Amino acid sequence: MPICGITERSGNVKEGFIFVARKGACDDGILHVREAIERGAVAIVIDRNGNVNLDGLREVTLIIVPDGRTFISHASAKLAGNPSESMTIIAVTGTNGKTTVTHFIGQLLLMLGEQAAVIGTTGLFMNGRKVHLDIPDMTTLPAEFLHPLLKECLEAGMKYIVMEASSLGLSTSRLDHCKIDVGVFLNIGVDHYEEHGSKEAYIAAKKRLTKMARSLVVNVDDWQCVKLVGNADRQVHFFGELTVAGNLIPDDLYPTFLPGKHNRLNALAAVTVMHVLNWDTFDTLPLCNKLVLPEGRLQCLREGGVVVFIDYAHTPDALQTVLASLTEESTGDLITVFGCGGNRDRGKRPQMGKVATTYSSKIFITSDNPRNEEPFAIIEEILAGISCEREKVVVEMDRRRAIEKAVRYAKAGDTVLIAGKGHEKTQQIGQELFAFSDYEVAQTALRNKNL
Repeated sequence: MPICGITERSGNVKEGFIFVARKGACDDGILHVREAIERGAVAIVIDRNGNVNLDGLREVTLIIVPDGRTFISHASAKLAGNPSESMTIIAVTGTNGKTTVTHFIGQLLLMLGEQAAVIGTTGLFMNGRKVHLDIPDMTTLPAEFLHPLLKECLEAGMKYIVMEASSLGLSTSRLDHCKIDVGVFLNIGVDHYEEHGSKEAYIAAKKRLTKMARSLVVNVDDWQCVKLVGNADRQVHFFGELTVAGNLIPDDLYPTFLPGKHNRLNALAAVTVMHVLNWDTFDTLPLCNKLVLPEGRLQCLREGGVVVFIDYAHTPDALQTVLASLTEESTGDLITVFGCGGNRDRGKRPQMGKVATTYSSKIFITSDNPRNEEPFAIIEEILAGISCEREKVVVEMDRRRAIEKAVRYAKAGDTVLIAGKGHEKTQQIGQELFAFSDYEVAQTALRNKNL
């Protein structure tokens, strides 16, 4: 029987599939071998000595490999026909800004008449249009989903793929057998340390991209990014606040239209990628004023003189960057609504409390995605970073009510930032997902404010 697919999820097995019985953080694939065979698996792959009980089951091939993740990456690419070899692949990594930069690159390519797909946190976009497929909601897709998706993109005529490369995606071999032409390094901040085990492991995960990409684009203003590529044995192209590919930008070509210095820097990262892809910088820079921020990235609502921004900022660096930009560009008070996700890096919580206090006139601390943590315990850790000016702070665990209170509090001329969830359409409390959109809640609150 021909091999039809490969998966490490027993529930996804179909007739003719290979099932990789890998041990994960919460479950062991060996416990699901029987289900996989019953569903039609023709081969079982394990990467350690284990007792696989096949008694009473139809005959299948048992394969032992050194590393299950590497095997599934290699096999997924092979089964899909190695589609990455036939396209130009740009992979963008960084603690903050990956989604914005990938979309900016995709938009520039589209403006220049090229067929491009963007894959990342907000889903799949082909030539600027969102495509709804049955794929996981993840920043960097596992190899078993990524390579079939790349094949679909190739068959749809996509010449370029622009994807987000998360630290977890890099460290778990999801991109190991994907040919990457350009690797982009935006910044190194505080996030995912606990998931990796340490800051050093987090940075090491990012560094893997320096060996995977044929050319590198690096933020010269981020010393940790510069250090990462210090010994790179391939061409490195730098960008900065005022430079593209090491060249100073003329004042009349600077992308002033975009809100926030960080987004203007994101645009220059995209232009530098275009330079690496052999487009003239003086042709692409003027296009930056046509760039549109992706959903949930400084997404703006205005009514009754109040301006509300919805942004995905969920790390201390990202929150500081956004608040600093809004402080420069706002005339009234700056009001911030934010929380921190549960079962994620706890060390950033007091830091985010301190950042919010530094820049905001009023702060509404609330729940983000508490997951399996007690929401008030998360808030207590945020409050630990606020040593003074507690009169600025309002604690409201219910996120909807927190947004409503912040909008009601704002007067004409004020700016409200709702940070942390951005484009997300759900809120996870415990094991349940509830429909929730910061944008929709804020939009309703603004309308009701003026009734």
